[in-house]
Amino acid sequence: MGAEQERMDEQAGAGANWLKWGPYLSERQWGTVREDYSADGKAWEYLTHEMARSKAYRWGEDGIGGWSDEQQQLCMALALWNEKDPILKERLFGLTNGEGNHGEDVKELYYYLDNTPTHSYQKMLYKYPCNAYPYAQLVEENKKRSRQEGEFELMDTGIFQDDAYFDVFIEYAKATPEDILIRYTVYNRSGEAADLHLLPQLWFRNTWRCEPDTPQPLIKQAGKNTLFLQANGLGNYSCYAAQDAPILFTNNETNNQRLYGSANDELYVKDGINDRVVQGNQQAVDPGGSGTKAAFWYKLHLLPGEKKILQLRISDNTLDNPFEHFETIFSKRLQEADLFYETKQTGMEDEDLRMIQRQAWAGLLWNKQYYGYDVNRWLQGDPGQPAPSPERMRGRNNHWRHFVSQGIIAMPDKWEYPWFAAWDLAFQCIALAGIDPRFAKNQLLLLLQVNYQHPNGQLPAYEWDFSDVNPPVHALAAWHVYKLDKAAHGKADGSFLQEVFQKLLLNFTWWVNRKDSEGNNIFEGGFLGLDNIGIFNRSAPVPGGGHLEQADGSSWMAMYALNMMQIAMELSLHNPVYESMAIKFSEHFLFIAGSITHMGEDFVGLWDEKDGFYYDLLRKPGGDWDRLRLRSLVGLIPLYAAIVFDEAKWTNLPLLTQRMDQLKMLRPDLAALVSNWKDKKGNEQHLLSLLRGHRMKLLLKRMLDPAEFLSDHGIRSLSKIYQDQPYVYWLNGMDLTVRYEPGESGSTMFGGNSNWRGPIWMPLNFLLIEALYTFHEYYTDEFRVEYPTGSGQYLSLAEIAQALCQRVRSLFTRNEQGERPLFGGEDKFNKDQHFKDYILFYEYFHGDSGKGLGASHQTGWTALITALIKP
Repeated sequence: MGAEQERMDEQAGAGANWLKWGPYLSERQWGTVREDYSADGKAWEYLTHEMARSKAYRWGEDGIGGWSDEQQQLCMALALWNEKDPILKERLFGLTNGEGNHGEDVKELYYYLDNTPTHSYQKMLYKYPCNAYPYAQLVEENKKRSRQEGEFELMDTGIFQDDAYFDVFIEYAKATPEDILIRYTVYNRSGEAADLHLLPQLWFRNTWRCEPDTPQPLIKQAGKNTLFLQANGLGNYSCYAAQDAPILFTNNETNNQRLYGSANDELYVKDGINDRVVQGNQQAVDPGGSGTKAAFWYKLHLLPGEKKILQLRISDNTLDNPFEHFETIFSKRLQEADLFYETKQTGMEDEDLRMIQRQAWAGLLWNKQYYGYDVNRWLQGDPGQPAPSPERMRGRNNHWRHFVSQGIIAMPDKWEYPWFAAWDLAFQCIALAGIDPRFAKNQLLLLLQVNYQHPNGQLPAYEWDFSDVNPPVHALAAWHVYKLDKAAHGKADGSFLQEVFQKLLLNFTWWVNRKDSEGNNIFEGGFLGLDNIGIFNRSAPVPGGGHLEQADGSSWMAMYALNMMQIAMELSLHNPVYESMAIKFSEHFLFIAGSITHMGEDFVGLWDEKDGFYYDLLRKPGGDWDRLRLRSLVGLIPLYAAIVFDEAKWTNLPLLTQRMDQLKMLRPDLAALVSNWKDKKGNEQHLLSLLRGHRMKLLLKRMLDPAEFLSDHGIRSLSKIYQDQPYVYWLNGMDLTVRYEPGESGSTMFGGNSNWRGPIWMPLNFLLIEALYTFHEYYTDEFRVEYPTGSGQYLSLAEIAQALCQRVRSLFTRNEQGERPLFGGEDKFNKDQHFKDYILFYEYFHGDSGKGLGASHQTGWTALITALIKP
């Protein structure tokens, strides 16, 4: 079984709490909605990076390679100083949405290298320049650049020229759930000697200011190189340092004097350690040896190529010799991590693919974060604190006063997206289920709890606007996770499936009531996570009036109905009550299918037979309509609406089969639109899908055409035909143009920090590949499609799915030139031994070259590569 799996089972069995401590610090708490108490909701401006070192946060904490307990009372992270920067490097720097020419963007180099589900071992790397960090240059140069130009990155500044940087490896290992070992390994990669100040910091999150009755915690010196840490409810801990160092003390309190020109509440404040180290201000820290924030201050002198190691240990026990078996414990935990991943990668012989997959899983686990946010409390303000502006009560998230979060959530990217997004989380759970299905199940259930899900059934989208709408993929994720969990543990978790199903009934009803404005089973939904894919902002009213009937909104709902039907069928095998729900969702699916094909008195559908493609339909105020003939991923999403089920399950649900037979006779018009579910092919499989073979082949002809969607690295989000011939639509005197943009967005729509007009996106490629495998289960090898279009080569759908897997994998693997396409041709990343095997998992990828774009640590949904490496 292995020690790591035993720890996971112990955790699941309500034994020792191996998850009490973990990588739960954000990488950016500043600039978030949670910390924004402004009247106008300008979160990026209310609390900036420049303010962050002096401002005590309200709802969470951030740091480099940080850890905390699961309620984020006690935090630990690393600070660095190269004697040339104007400030301590305590947190990662990046541009705000208004500063970047393509929105917010972290400007640091760091890598998540390893992690296990219980965080018994984990490792990351931060690359810190020897010379002054180019803060101003990054801001100014990006400010000069237009949206049509590339982003100015840290590597472009020349700061890593001549290898003038430190590699700082940060590792954690757990001896017990409450005994944590920390190891910092520093390399001087430059050709000259260099000085580095390394400060492991510990502090308590400031909860006592907003909760006046809460006892203030304490950190104090308890002997040489030893700290005593005490907090009500958390318990007592000792922190030991193996190497001698002075210890600096201050308090995690806001420096009001620096930020606002008013008096401080405490003499020693949050930025006191920064001021002591960088400015030499000895009065900035408490000489009494106590406070709520402390740091060991190491001054290292490293010769060219030299390595130095520092060791710390935090334990709930008093240890007489804390470092006696330190390296032995670390070695053992690393061996156990290796064994754990060997069991997950059985049969995988390609070492490079194993490394990519393991780093992707590591990123998923490192991206866990404590997410604290009480919307009602946030709107009203805290006792004893200044009252927020009255405008806030009518502002962001004011309809979500029930929302309270105080737990660990898997984030998409802890710097660019240090907040959950509903559909991101669903995809993350699919990837997480490959190593920790229990955590994946708990995450899916989390958003369905009463303090998250709205009383009307809506799931919260993301903190910038909980009321926005993400595609309804929760049921899809639940079904995937259920199957992966069943395969991992040899038994089905029916309770999980039932709970998910019951809560999603509310959500499905919300969709029907709120997003089907005409009651005709055609859904709008808004932007649905695809940001700028439309010709106008799909979350705003249509310019000039009318409404948009969306091919993706309706297809997502058809998929949702099938997912719910699939779950109900599974539950029906053990509880006949659910069979009626399977009937309900089968009928809803058929009605959606009928509406997609012919709607309203004019019987106009979303399918265009001439083009062999699905398009959005614009209904104008006067009753006229226009089909928006823009070929994008929107028109491929109907492929997702497909499920297969075997003959045994079909025959064991007589009421369902009887009702489906009745529908076929009563509504042959609907039955003719979808796959013939009565037929069984291959391994006794039945198929229920929006598409019959003819339409599927027409869609695939477009999708698999290199001149349209098929790139060397996956399926593009927009047809390449619009590169030379942009799509133009005239609406109420406006010239609306969409052109193929394979890289960053030239549009400011939705902040302009992502682009759906050409790039390759992992989650939708994953769903397309899954759909092809699903169709193949029914159609078998006999059904063959030309791949690529125009090649004269015909493959089965499974062979095409596998070929697409290979294309997507090629984003990360070395090509014939020995380069990884995601690095965008950058020599340093591709050829330097200290860079070339450290993988970044970008938010999306250039539609032609495969270069990584957007958020650089999106081992949120981009971690789905783990499923495509070994499908």
